[in-house]
Amino acid sequence: MSGTSEGPTPATDLSRPSVTQSDTTMCPSTEPAATAAARQAVAAAPPAPPRSGPGGPLPAAALTPMAQSAPTPVGFTGLAQRPPAAAPEPPLPEPPFRSAFCAAPLAMAVVDRDGLVVSANDTFGTLFGGGPEEFAGQPAADLVDLTSDARTRHAYHEVLRGGRARLRCARRLKHPDGHGLWVQITVAPLAPESPDVLLSVADISVRRELQSRLRHLRNHDPVTRLPNRTLFFERLSAALEAESYERGGSGRIGLCYLDLDGFKAVNDTLGHRTGDRLLAAVAERLTRCADEAGHGRTSAPLVARLGGDEFALLVEDSTGTEQLAELAESVLTALQAPFEISGRHLSVSASIGVVERHAAGTSATALMQAADTTLYWAKADGKARWTLFDPERNARRMTRQALVSSLRAAVERGEFALEYQPLVGMDDGRLRGVEALVRWRHPQFGTLTPNRFIALAEEDGSIVPLGRWILATACRQARRWQLDHPDEPPIFVSVNVAVRQVWDSDLVADVAEVLAETGLAPHLLQLELTESAVMGSAGRPLQALRALSDMGVHIAIDDFGTGYSNLAYLSRLPVSALKLDGSFVRGFQHEERGGTAGRPSPADEVIVEAMVQLAHRLGLTVTAECVETCDQASRLRRIGCDTGQGWLYSRPVSPDRISELLGDRC
Repeated sequence: MSGTSEGPTPATDLSRPSVTQSDTTMCPSTEPAATAAARQAVAAAPPAPPRSGPGGPLPAAALTPMAQSAPTPVGFTGLAQRPPAAAPEPPLPEPPFRSAFCAAPLAMAVVDRDGLVVSANDTFGTLFGGGPEEFAGQPAADLVDLTSDARTRHAYHEVLRGGRARLRCARRLKHPDGHGLWVQITVAPLAPESPDVLLSVADISVRRELQSRLRHLRNHDPVTRLPNRTLFFERLSAALEAESYERGGSGRIGLCYLDLDGFKAVNDTLGHRTGDRLLAAVAERLTRCADEAGHGRTSAPLVARLGGDEFALLVEDSTGTEQLAELAESVLTALQAPFEISGRHLSVSASIGVVERHAAGTSATALMQAADTTLYWAKADGKARWTLFDPERNARRMTRQALVSSLRAAVERGEFALEYQPLVGMDDGRLRGVEALVRWRHPQFGTLTPNRFIALAEEDGSIVPLGRWILATACRQARRWQLDHPDEPPIFVSVNVAVRQVWDSDLVADVAEVLAETGLAPHLLQLELTESAVMGSAGRPLQALRALSDMGVHIAIDDFGTGYSNLAYLSRLPVSALKLDGSFVRGFQHEERGGTAGRPSPADEVIVEAMVQLAHRLGLTVTAECVETCDQASRLRRIGCDTGQGWLYSRPVSPDRISELLGDRC
């Protein structure tokens, strides 16, 4: 070998720590028997006569066999050759150990305390391109590049001075024939009483190549040959480190996180082999898009397969959301053309979540969470599109999640309360009943109305315990009003019921138990279900509604006129009341350009009048919701509505306010 180096080994390339402090004697489990015997021979041999010069007989230490664990040398330069007669000659080993040193397959050399080669074996000469005798007197550190970094150089000095047990490091050197190779260098004392050290050099090129191949396989997807999730997160984490964006560039980072639409159908119908080929073809197009996006820039986006049919394009030093939007558009366009796979033309699209932000202050986890959320939005918005991360929309999502996670516990903690909105007779203006409306006194978000959490409660099933509490509280309050005002006609209480309460609980038993516990008469309880919910009533829900009706409980259809508008179910369901949706009532009058109330809409009036007449013919009562003006009330009264509900009469109020309204005309 020429003795030149191609530079120091990076820290990640060291097979072991570059400097190790251990016992001065080598571990018996790693030191070959020949080397151990050689060391013993060196230690036991009597001193040899001094040599006359560099060409004299080899010292005994130079012939000591070398351990195959190959301790590592450190760089050391600028040393003058020692005078031939200045240092005592070490004893010569016995002939068998001299033969072992010379014939050893491991390149070895004996180095004195000044860092100069005393002797080398034939393998050492072959490795460095010369005869063993040619290296005598040369600085060992220059031969194996132990001076290229300060840490290794210092450790090498320590071993030579006897202050450190050994040094081991890896170096990339240039072979005399021109090719590079990786070697592991070990430097350790020859023997406790010997002034010399033993340097060994092991060729680890094959091992390094294997490690490189294994790392590539570990960090790349076998189907698409793209970087996999592991390598992607390594690059992402490195890009978010402060030194990465502080040394220059825009200081921003962008991510396109995409998922193929309908890919599962390809796997299910055509098999996973076809699916894999489709993924590889998609990867090629994504790589092409990344290369085009990187044209004229310092680097192209990193394309990675994160698993399944999910891919990511990482843009370091992004110039803003416009750059990410262009990249997302190019990906959608590239995937529009059909793929020819195994003689078939397959078409796929992608949903893409796009995130772009300052690298400072963010983390890999936060960035991926934002990208995953945005990808979900793209799917929900219709697929085959890209969606940009919206902090406000994400805040609403986070609020929603916070509400979902605390709903069940909120019922147990008693964070809910009921307010009541009057239902007033249209003919005499007297209070006929009230609708119970639940409020959530949330400790963080304040008072929340039902539209903020009822749908969430239905999704996670907490509507069942919440519904039981609302039913019991409302019936108990209605009975209390009845007892507190015995001279007034009792008012009924209307409670909203979700269909899931019928499916997930025994609603009939719950109602019977509450009525028995509170003493409220069944006809003073009205249960409201939406029109769409009633339309789906069959089997168990229908049986429950009929059982409740037979019990004497009234059933009302809420928001009537906005659902399926199938009038056939009115004849087969045990319905006793209809509540007209407020959109019809608001249509009784419209706003002109000046902002003043204009003429009522004849169409809405005709529709409401027809529904009222139909309900009365079927024996049903009608309640008009969202009554806000006296004009609306008078026209509804003329049409024949039985009761009205709205801000004209009262907003939802506390139970005490309802007590004040009893006996009064609204």
